Amino acid sequence: MKVLQINAVYEKFSTGRTTKELHEAMQSKGIESFVACPDLASLPENGYKIGNKLDWKFHALLSRITGKQGYFSRFATKGLLDYISEVKPDVIHLRNLHSNYINLPMLLKYIAEKDIATVLTLHDSWFYTGKCVYYIECNCDRWEAHCGNCPALKAGNPSLFLDKTTEMLADKKKLFSTIRRLAVVGVSQWVTDDASKSILKDSLIIQCIYNWIDLERFHPRDCRELKKSMGMENKFVILGIAMSWIPQKGINLFHDLADLLPDDCQIVLVGDDSEVTNKHPKIKYLGTIKEVDLLAKLYAMADVFVNPTIQETFGKTTAEAMACGTPVVAYNGTATPELVGSDGSCGFLIDENNARNYFEKILDIKEHAKETFGRVARTRAEMLFSKEKNIQKYLDIYQALLQNKG
Repeated sequence: MKVLQINAVYEKFSTGRTTKELHEAMQSKGIESFVACPDLASLPENGYKIGNKLDWKFHALLSRITGKQGYFSRFATKGLLDYISEVKPDVIHLRNLHSNYINLPMLLKYIAEKDIATVLTLHDSWFYTGKCVYYIECNCDRWEAHCGNCPALKAGNPSLFLDKTTEMLADKKKLFSTIRRLAVVGVSQWVTDDASKSILKDSLIIQCIYNWIDLERFHPRDCRELKKSMGMENKFVILGIAMSWIPQKGINLFHDLADLLPDDCQIVLVGDDSEVTNKHPKIKYLGTIKEVDLLAKLYAMADVFVNPTIQETFGKTTAEAMACGTPVVAYNGTATPELVGSDGSCGFLIDENNARNYFEKILDIKEHAKETFGRVARTRAEMLFSKEKNIQKYLDIYQALLQNKG
């Protein structure tokens, strides 16, 4: 069996790590695995780089002017299709395609014409909306019917002038309907249920498979030396991690929380903080950390992990914190309750996103000690996010699609 994964990144960030881990796992099992993406720091074995920076920037510019994303990069996509013709994969696994590097109609028409078994992983909602990766914050359900009059036109990949969401959703519906062997995998039951109400509802397979965690790298450990080296040996550490610290990720809530916490508490934020104009003096901003082992140590060092994000298709940072035996305080919405559970054994869910509510639950954990929640959190992570078990579920889907050939 030959499998080709296509994703916006490889190795970095959560989807890039997932792509790499599945690639390496398949190779270890004797499966011919290939990867194609535009952002390759180093070319992996059986790797193909899509396009170049000039093409990506031109695609992004045209997207903003025309209001249509995923309709450009024709030469880069032609190169990818030539590569696919050379490799002749049995399965194409599509992840994030909305980073201005793929001509979606060209790719999906090719897949349909060649009758290649195809898996979509829903790391977000872009595959079944006109343009949105998230829609909870703007309280929109237009994607269930036709999109149009988009309330998030200027969000994400913005359209400066035109609303083409009705046309783009109609195109996606038509294109995906021509792929005979299509499996849709949601990384949470929440996004899987929404996909089942969308243009993807008639897919051959619709199934939830949680993102896995490398439980051998993310695990509880003694991090007193790290804590001491950071000058926090006597502090109760509250950790937050995001790709970039923007209002949607809760940066304002962390600032409000810092005003409430006693002096023996310390907030530590990991992620791009370049857009944080007024940094709070009581918060440590560590910036982007690419070293996975250091990230795992920071999770394990923390006494509590806080995630106030309103919409999480999965919430890998929450799952990684649990794997490291760190309790969680998070917003009670979308996929997060599936991860944390609602019985209070792994931490707490917050119904109303304000700093006072987070403050009270953080103090509850501080009073009862991290270990009260941490052992249960680790056990739940082992049950839900097993790398071996969840990768095998993907391999089972590949086989099911291949058995439908004919």
